[in-house]
Amino acid sequence: MLDVITIGSTTRDAFYKVNFPVIKWPKTPSRKAYALSLGEKLEVQDIYFTIGGNAANASVTFARQGFKTAAVGKIGCDFAGEGVLQKLKQEKVKTDLMVCTPDRATAYSVLLLQGGERTILGYHGASDTFRLPDLKLNRMKSRWWYLSLAGESDRMLFPLLRFARKNNIAVAFNPSGHHLRHRRRNILRSLKDFSFLVMNDEEAALVTGIPWSREKAVFKKLDKLVPGILAVTGGRGGVTVSDGKYIYKAGIFKEKKLVDRTGAGDAFGSGFTAGLMRRGITSKNIHEAKPADIVYAIRLATANATSVVEHIGATEGTLTKSGFDDSRWKNLKIKIRKI
Repeated sequence: MLDVITIGSTTRDAFYKVNFPVIKWPKTPSRKAYALSLGEKLEVQDIYFTIGGNAANASVTFARQGFKTAAVGKIGCDFAGEGVLQKLKQEKVKTDLMVCTPDRATAYSVLLLQGGERTILGYHGASDTFRLPDLKLNRMKSRWWYLSLAGESDRMLFPLLRFARKNNIAVAFNPSGHHLRHRRRNILRSLKDFSFLVMNDEEAALVTGIPWSREKAVFKKLDKLVPGILAVTGGRGGVTVSDGKYIYKAGIFKEKKLVDRTGAGDAFGSGFTAGLMRRGITSKNIHEAKPADIVYAIRLATANATSVVEHIGATEGTLTKSGFDDSRWKNLKIKIRKI
């Protein structure tokens, strides 16, 4: 039996390292924008091809941590799709559950990198048409699932959860922004079925309808809805975790050099899940997780995210099992208080 299956988006990513002029532009959230001359040919400093998407990113974490892993997503029957499959196979991720369609091209992202920040030009392609009939459910039994559903695939949530309950599969869920905006009520109804839920602070505020400035109220509501473990990330502010009994607050590991933030969220969510798996946590004993188990998961998740942002791409810095044994990742400040 597989240890874990990741279900969600898979993309082909092209990173362009650029040095474009940046101007003030109040119409954007950052109040900044690139100034690019229309109709001109512009030079880039470097280019790098890899894979991305929630399912692909998470699958690399699990495979490098030594777990038997499969990825499930939808790609086009094209050159980019072949590149995705080849990379997953190199990482020892099983790809026989992946879906190939001739109707849409593989999802593709062009990421402009400058000064550690990135601007993404995204085409959702085949990934946006990922639906329940694409799945081979009879072959998808495993100990854990890691879900992050985007586009049309968010319609699969309830059927997937029914299958998981029936087959004692622990489900880790990282909701996409699209899913939260368009199917918030569905997510609220499904929270009881997750062994592990991970979101950032903005997403936690959106799903609860409570501003993050009232953090205690956010966790109080989520603890009533989520019987498993909940993690809310805050970027450089670290993470807050609740297991229903204790609240854990952790900082971050200092980066050697911030190169690219792409994939940090996926690295954290999958790293935390891998930590739970390493400690023997399943759907049957999730309520018996000890503080030491949670601390281990937080440490692995934070280390994985830190290593990822020190490299270009969402998977290149993903930690291996032996890599996590490095002394660099041994000490992380974590405060624990009883609820």
